[in-house]
Amino acid sequence: MRSFVILLIAGLLQAQDKSAEVKQEPNEAVIIPVKTLTGDSFDRLVKLLGVFPARLSADKDLRTILVYAPKDVVEQMRKVVNELDRPGSEAAMGRNIDMSMTFLNCSTKPSAEGAAALPADLESVAKQLRAATQYKNIELLDVVPLHLQEGKDTVQILRLPGSTNASADIRIHPEAVTRKDQGRYVRFSRIQLSFRIPVSTSMVDSVLNTSGDFMEGQKTVLGKVSGTEVDTAIFVVITFKVLD
Repeated sequence: MRSFVILLIAGLLQAQDKSAEVKQEPNEAVIIPVKTLTGDSFDRLVKLLGVFPARLSADKDLRTILVYAPKDVVEQMRKVVNELDRPGSEAAMGRNIDMSMTFLNCSTKPSAEGAAALPADLESVAKQLRAATQYKNIELLDVVPLHLQEGKDTVQILRLPGSTNASADIRIHPEAVTRKDQGRYVRFSRIQLSFRIPVSTSMVDSVLNTSGDFMEGQKTVLGKVSGTEVDTAIFVVITFKVLD
């Protein structure tokens, strides 16, 4: 993909040089909208456009690029934007992200004698869940490490531990890394978990689906699905680090 982009830009610049020998076009100001790329992906697109002999002014919030250049240069830049402004392009593919997805098995029943204590870093999450829900017994079910890449879909199928035969199909798309006053965020266009969980004598399918901006280093409870019994539930918690 990188070679294709370089060849595309080089070819356009070569054609521009030949046309410049014939006639020098007057400059014009044109706004090029960016429909897909955001955050760091938007910045990478603007950086790639810097090879053109044009004045650029980019607004990440409005997702627009103001170009001041001859008409033929503007059209060449518009072609590059159309080529790169899509998922999976050279500009969209970016930073690596390490995510931990934690599954908590929660119940209204008292904790069993000798039950393992939660890791210290999960105690604050458990405290919030006990205060906000009817579940008082909270146990660690599993922690799944995921390696993501900005702009790329990640799919993983796993079987939750124990004798429950519960399984989860994980599908995640981190759209862009963004920066705010509080720190770095990842904008996820999709975090989808499709569970298949035994309840009584049958298997129950349940889907947890969400999207949005989540803060790096912060534990976020995505939601819950039904547990293996009527008075139980599985809560899903994520935390991640963007790799520089």
